Amino acid sequence: MRVLVTGGAGFIGSHVVDRLLADGHSADVVDNLVTGRRERVPSVARLHVCDLRDARLDAVVAAARPEAVVHVAAQAAVSRSVLDPSFDASVNVMGTIALLEVCRRAGVRRVVYTSTGGAAYGDTDVLPTPEDHPLRPASPYGVSKVTAERYLECWAGLTGGRGLTLRLANVYGPRQDPAGEAGVIAIFTSRLLADAPCVVNGDGEQTRDYVYVGDVADAVARAVASADATGIANIGTGVETTVNELYRRLARLIGVSRAAEHGPAKPGEQRRSLLDAARAKSLLGWRPSTPLDEGLTQTVVWFRKEVRA
Repeated sequence: MRVLVTGGAGFIGSHVVDRLLADGHSADVVDNLVTGRRERVPSVARLHVCDLRDARLDAVVAAARPEAVVHVAAQAAVSRSVLDPSFDASVNVMGTIALLEVCRRAGVRRVVYTSTGGAAYGDTDVLPTPEDHPLRPASPYGVSKVTAERYLECWAGLTGGRGLTLRLANVYGPRQDPAGEAGVIAIFTSRLLADAPCVVNGDGEQTRDYVYVGDVADAVARAVASADATGIANIGTGVETTVNELYRRLARLIGVSRAAEHGPAKPGEQRRSLLDAARAKSLLGWRPSTPLDEGLTQTVVWFRKEVRA
């Protein structure tokens, strides 16, 4: 199948491209390379350096003639969304609208969109949280990602296309950038390997559902292959891990005995996040296959190689 992946030079997107190629699909990548890296795109995949809001996107999609589009590209920094909600919306909402309009003109019938789990649901009374739980996004980022979900549903209704949203838990693994606002696993791993102190926000008992990037790529590949799967599906492990426990596991793996430092809690930070992925199992036959310790080991191995390089 011919698949176009937006954000395919980034952390999650590049793993998706690798998996699609391994499954025998052809891949075109659209990435503006603001956070993505050209070297992450395999030579057999065609890279189009283009922003989703660029008028050139029409020509790119027309040339690629994709049978399916996987939409991963996003403004993913919660803090930037708070400081500049207009920019966040321009990328996550207007960029998605532009992509869907191009898909409509090109006759694309299948779109898989990667959205957010924790930022969409917010703090909930139901854990693990299912897809039909009320959405309570507390940041412009969460609002923009949920809004894009609605536009995908609208696109499907107007065009007869088939859209599937995957709401991702906290994704981690090789290629994640520890700079800026990144996942805590990438930040801790980078700092522990550099023998630098790690700071835990608040008491560290806040929890997250950490899902390995390879398992996310597997979910996306199954979504591409399951053309009739529509709606929304959570992608998570259903396992809660505190930040304190996460630090202990990483420190043990890397051989650091120093305890983490604690800083002030982040205002409005979600206390607990845990996704119910039962629908992904029934809809896609997907389940997470990478235990946390195994995923952390693979992540540390990759970061060690990066440090040596």
